[in-house]
Amino acid sequence: MSTVTSQDGTTIAYTRTGSGPAVILVDGAMCHREFGPAKPLAAELAPHFTVYTYDRRGRGESGDTAPFSVAREVEDIAALIKEAGGTAHVYGISSGAALALEAAKAGLPITKLAVYEFPLVVDDTRPPVPADYAERLEKAIATGKPGTAIKTFMREGVRVPAPVVFMMQFMPAWPKLKKVAPTLRYDAALFDGLHDGTPLPEGRWASVSVPTLVMDGGKSPAWIRNGVAALAKAVPGAEHRTIEGQTHMLKPKAVAPVLIEYFTD
Repeated sequence: MSTVTSQDGTTIAYTRTGSGPAVILVDGAMCHREFGPAKPLAAELAPHFTVYTYDRRGRGESGDTAPFSVAREVEDIAALIKEAGGTAHVYGISSGAALALEAAKAGLPITKLAVYEFPLVVDDTRPPVPADYAERLEKAIATGKPGTAIKTFMREGVRVPAPVVFMMQFMPAWPKLKKVAPTLRYDAALFDGLHDGTPLPEGRWASVSVPTLVMDGGKSPAWIRNGVAALAKAVPGAEHRTIEGQTHMLKPKAVAPVLIEYFTD
C-alpha cells in the first residue's frame, strides 16, 4: 500500500500495478481496493498500463476528514493524478462514474475518460428515488444504524429485490458493507437532482472537454440504459458503447478489452 495526501490533509491509500500510461480506477458505492471489481480489473489492465486503484475517502485504509463535499473527492483524484505523473486516463463505474465526470468537469488533467452505468433516473421506467433519500441515509448513519442505510440504498437507490436484501444480512460480506455504509451519503451527494425521473439538467456536463466513452450493459434494466443514453448525449462528443451480455455487476474480463482498446487508440 502507498498513500497520497489530498488537499484537505486526508490520507488516500492506493495500490499501483503494471507499467505504461497511467489509468486511475474509481469505484462505485461501498467498494474499495480489497472489496469490489477494481482489483481484478487492475490485473487485466496491468500488462498495458500503470493502474492505480484507491480507497475513496472513508473506505478501506483511506482517511475521512469532515466536512464532506464532492469537491473533496475530486481533490483526491487530483492528488492521485499528480502522483501518477501529472496526467492519467480515468475509468469510473456506477457512482464512481459520477465522480469521474465531476473530476473531468473540474478540469483535472485527464487524458481520456471512460464511465460505466452512471445510474441516472431520467424517465418513468422505474420509480424515482424518494426526495428524502439522502436525509434518511444521514439519519441512519447518525443514529448508529449502518444496516438501515444499506437497506435504504439497496431497495430505493438501486432497486434490489427485498428478498435479496434480506438474505444479504446473513452473508459474510455484510459486516464489510456496514463498515463503509457511512460513505453512502457521499454517493448520494453525487446524484443530487439526477434521480427524480426528469430529463438531465441542460448543460450539466457541457464543460467536459476530454474524450469520453459512456458505456452500459446489454442486459441492464431499461432505466439504467435510458439514463446512460441520455448522458452520452449530454457530454460533448461522447462515444456510447454497449457491452453485450453485461449487467450493472460488470465483469472485469468483459470491460478490460474495451478499456485497453479505448485508452491505447
